[in-house]
Amino acid sequence: MSYETILVTAEKNIATITFNRPKALNALNDKLLTELSAALDDIAARQDIHVLVLTGAGSKAFVAGADITELATLDAAQGKACSEKGHKAIGKLQELEIPVIAAVNGFALGGGSEMALASDFIYASEAAKFGLPEITLGLIPGYGGTQRLPRAIGANLAKEMILTGKMISAAEAKEIGMVNKVVAPEALMDEVMKTAEAIASKGRVPVRAAKKAVNEGLNVDLPSGCAIEVEAFAACVSGKDAKEGTSAFLEKRKPVFNA
Repeated sequence: MSYETILVTAEKNIATITFNRPKALNALNDKLLTELSAALDDIAARQDIHVLVLTGAGSKAFVAGADITELATLDAAQGKACSEKGHKAIGKLQELEIPVIAAVNGFALGGGSEMALASDFIYASEAAKFGLPEITLGLIPGYGGTQRLPRAIGANLAKEMILTGKMISAAEAKEIGMVNKVVAPEALMDEVMKTAEAIASKGRVPVRAAKKAVNEGLNVDLPSGCAIEVEAFAACVSGKDAKEGTSAFLEKRKPVFNA
């Protein structure tokens, strides 16, 4: 399927979605959210895709927020529908069974930070900037920022960022635990793909089970989370991936998991 606002490619069991509105700094508009939602549905249905990477077209922006020309025209009912649509599209990232890596190559503001936070983890260019500046427009984050940022960095730091609307550097984002790794701009996609390939080379079933156990466990108490892990482990242990992995270890060879 072809799209106007995003590019979707797939190679070596890894899909890449590139936000492709460089003249608008890849800002999220209604069409992009529609196309992103459709692309995520397509990826979710494909058994050959083991990892998803997100990035932005050009060198300036990952996603520089929502399209303000659209926001400025909304009434309350339209604003609610807009927020719900953004939540639904971005929420699909967390609902994907496969891991999602955000390769943040520039500005990740507003919806850009919210998109990255909905990924499983973030690698960033040294040139990247993060922030939720909606307060400076008389708004608040509307695509999950008030909920995901506190879960990622803690309530106090999140409230400081949200209430001031300040931007932070990639280095600062890494220091507070928002970003996993910061690299030179020219090295970003190579580093992301190394990690994506490492994950894609593992068994598909345990990778998905591990992501599910972590995500579901974060929403319950520790004993309930441990019970989730027990069930996930039991589901994996008798499967083909576990048989191949344990056999390869005992036979002193590298495991070859089914694609």
